[in-house]
Amino acid sequence: MNANNPFARLPEAASFTVTSANVTDGAAWSPEQLSAGVPGGKDVSPQLSWSGAPEGTKSYAVTVYDPDAPTGSGFWHWAVADIPATVTELPEGAGDDTGSGLPEGAFQLPNDARMARYIGAAPPAGHGPHRYFVVVHALAVESIGVPAEATPAFLGFTIAGHILGRAVLTATAETSA
Repeated sequence: MNANNPFARLPEAASFTVTSANVTDGAAWSPEQLSAGVPGGKDVSPQLSWSGAPEGTKSYAVTVYDPDAPTGSGFWHWAVADIPATVTELPEGAGDDTGSGLPEGAFQLPNDARMARYIGAAPPAGHGPHRYFVVVHALAVESIGVPAEATPAFLGFTIAGHILGRAVLTATAETSA
């Protein structure tokens, strides 16, 4: 793991709380949240609950990002935009192929594997531990205004101009050599 901080050059934002029934902050992902390409992995998005978002929050976005991927730009595993401000939880599996557990109006953007769904952790064998930043972004707009085919990086760029708060949960994964 390296010291790469994916928030170091982003605007400051108030913090609030995100929790999960599937992972504890700083702990390893549950097998269900690993990639189907890893033994025991199932590509199931984690359950998430959040509270304490800043006043004025009009929507949320959720992202899962691995800055330790050996790509030069990390790896985006999941991105969801336009979650209504009245929603404070996503059920486990919300990030399936259909987004069946997402609230009305919310949508998934294609991840770095170009699939509009959650794809689980699968660090290269022997590469060491990877961090997965699960982030709920509290936004000052009802719709972030990005097209459904946009990249998660473009979503992040757009979020930067509308961010009110950021709730972060960090999971880990490592694949033995």
